[in-house]
Amino acid sequence: MPEAAAVAAEPELPLVDPVALPEMIVPERTALIVVDIQVDFAAPEGLLGRYGVDLSPAEAAIDNIERLIAAGRKAGATIGFMRVVTTPETDSNALKTYMVRTGQPGGEAICRTDDGGADYYRVKPEPGDIEIAKPLFDSFHGTDLEAQLRARGIDTLVMTGLSTDCCVDSTARAGFHRDFHVFVVSDACAAYEQAMHDSTLGVLAKNCAILTTTDAVAAAWDA
Repeated sequence: MPEAAAVAAEPELPLVDPVALPEMIVPERTALIVVDIQVDFAAPEGLLGRYGVDLSPAEAAIDNIERLIAAGRKAGATIGFMRVVTTPETDSNALKTYMVRTGQPGGEAICRTDDGGADYYRVKPEPGDIEIAKPLFDSFHGTDLEAQLRARGIDTLVMTGLSTDCCVDSTARAGFHRDFHVFVVSDACAAYEQAMHDSTLGVLAKNCAILTTTDAVAAAWDA
């Protein structure tokens, strides 16, 4: 009788102690950063959805993001919405060359302004929130995000969004390099491959970010 195939266990993440979290993410000094919750990245009618990408991890993460936005608003945290917003003129030469060399010609045409792909999906900013439009992955590069955060006295970022391995990762690292305290909410971000999500969280935890969960952040802000 053949042996049953072993099922790989999900990696155990090094999560911060929830008891210690409230003092680390004081709402008055903290921004909840919501990265790229947009039609092309998450909606069934968006670019990835039309290509048949499984969007269920994104939907699950957005469920938690909606909960965190509500908790953050109630507690008085700053909410920041990041979006990729592109036109053919904003596509960098490096991006176009990379796409050609990796066999993805035309793959840079995502989150366009003229077809609704750049629009928010399920979430949207309110007056007083921070909004950032960016052409690529890093929410700090070529934007005034840092200046807006400093003007509000923010020194701590709670990262959420899509995708863990790309724009969340890039923005988290950029924030750390600018001397912000960075937290990543493991179940409020997602990638389109579970292995990418897990490995990125592990690398971020090793180098520049503290990992937490939606339940822990919501409880900390409720306290």
